Formats: sequence, C-alpha cells, structure tokens
Amino acid sequence: MNHQTIYDFEVNTQYGTTLNLSELKGQVILIVNTASKCLFTKQYTELEQLYKKYHNSGLSILAFPCNQFGNQEPGNAEQIKEFCSFNYDITFPLMEKIEVNGINTIPLYDFLKKRARGILGSTKIKWNFTKFLVSRDGSTIVRYAPWTSPKQFEIGIQSLLNEPAI
Repeated sequence: MNHQTIYDFEVNTQYGTTLNLSELKGQVILIVNTASKCLFTKQYTELEQLYKKYHNSGLSILAFPCNQFGNQEPGNAEQIKEFCSFNYDITFPLMEKIEVNGINTIPLYDFLKKRARGILGSTKIKWNFTKFLVSRDGSTIVRYAPWTSPKQFEIGIQSLLNEPAI
C-alpha cells in the first residue's frame, strides 16, 4: 500500500488492538521509540508531564517500545506496561514492541524516517527516544534526537497546538 500521509497507517497497541492513525486527525502527535533500560528512559517523566499538560488541548503521544539498541527493552508487553506504570505513572498509550530499522521496520517508521530525516539526511533511527512531532494536519513532521529532551521542544508543541485543527 502506498502511504501518502500519516493518517493512512494503522499500528498495534500493546493490547493487540489496532489503532488507525486517522482517528488522531486534528491532533498534534508525538511518536517516540522507547526503552526501559536506557540512559534516556527518564524522558518518560517529561513525556508524561507534557501529555498531562496538553492532552486536553489536542496532544497525543504514542510510545513504541523497541529492543534494537543495546537490548534495552527486553521485556514483554506486560512487563513494559508495569515498568512504565510503576516508575513513571504513564497514562499515554504504549504501542506494541516494534523494530524501527531493518527489514522488520513497521511501515509507519519507514514513512516517518523518510519524511523527517536525521543528521546528514540519514533515514536510520540512531537510538532509543528518537522523537517525531506531527502537526495537526499531518503536513509537518519534525525529528528530534534521543538526547533532545521533550521539554526542549515544548514551545514547538505549543506552536502546533495553536494552529487550527483540521
């Protein structure tokens, strides 16, 4: 299938149900590949703070656990959920564990990596907690590096939230 916009994709939640991203039209979406045993795992705190602060204004966060970087997400869905709930009181949705590079990359990540390239035009995800911020109409996708904390681009989230919903 030829995907033209982010809204053409479906992803699986940690519960095995399908989320059609067209259900998020009109929202600002922050997509993150996560891991429980990473130096950047503490970013869950800021992600949750942003979610609580802006969810009612139209921010959605989708966290995709990934074990491709240093085997830092070894758990199954239940273990990941328990870790995130117990340590960070996460209320935004956790998706199913995925791969973001290689032949098993989910189509959504192929799309994101091509639309918002990394340093020197790279389409690879370099590490856990690479973040993609998507505008309300899906036309703008910005990539943030793993070391860029979510609070560092809060002003960008606010700016996108202030755009008219589609």
